[in-house]
Amino acid sequence: MTPDELDGRIGEGWGGVKPNGSHVNVVLARRGSATAAAAIGMFAHPSPGHTPVLVCVGPEEASYEPVWPPTLMMNKATARDERHETMTWGAAQLGIGQGVLDAVADGLLEATGDVIVLVAVWVDPNANDETAVRLANRAAVRKAIGTCVEGRDPKAAQRLVAERDSLRNPFYSGGLDG
Repeated sequence: MTPDELDGRIGEGWGGVKPNGSHVNVVLARRGSATAAAAIGMFAHPSPGHTPVLVCVGPEEASYEPVWPPTLMMNKATARDERHETMTWGAAQLGIGQGVLDAVADGLLEATGDVIVLVAVWVDPNANDETAVRLANRAAVRKAIGTCVEGRDPKAAQRLVAERDSLRNPFYSGGLDG
C-alpha cells in the first residue's frame, strides 16, 4: 500500500497475559499529512507520567538508533514508579520496536520515513516480568499493524453488530438490561 493509502489507518492489539500483557492502539500516518502533524504534536504536550518517545533500540544510550519506519510511542497508563517506568520505556519500547520491525519483515510496511507509526501503549502498573512485557508488546504491535494494513475481517464486525446487546467489557460490571 502507498503511504497515502495507509494514512489514518487505525488498529489495536493485545498481547500476553495480565499483569504482563499489554494493549496497544496504532495509527499510521503519511509524512507531511495532518495525521502525522497531530502525532508529532504530542511531543510538544507531555504531561506528568506520560512521556512520548521516538522508539529506539541499542545496547546503551550512546548507540541508540530509531526503528524504521519512525515509531512514536506514548504510554496510556501513568508511570508512577521506577519499576513501571522501566517496564514501559524499557521492555515495552523494545517490544514495540520489534513488532514494527516484524511488520516490515512481513512486508506490511516499508522501512522508510514515508510512514510514521504512532503507538499508544498500556502497560499494567503491576507488571513484573520484563521479558513477558517485551513479548506482549511485540505481538500486540504486529497484530495492530496487521489490522491497519490488511483491514478487519468484515465477519468480525458483523458478529459484533449481531451480539451488540450481550457484549461485555472487563472494566464494566453493570447489568446488560436496557
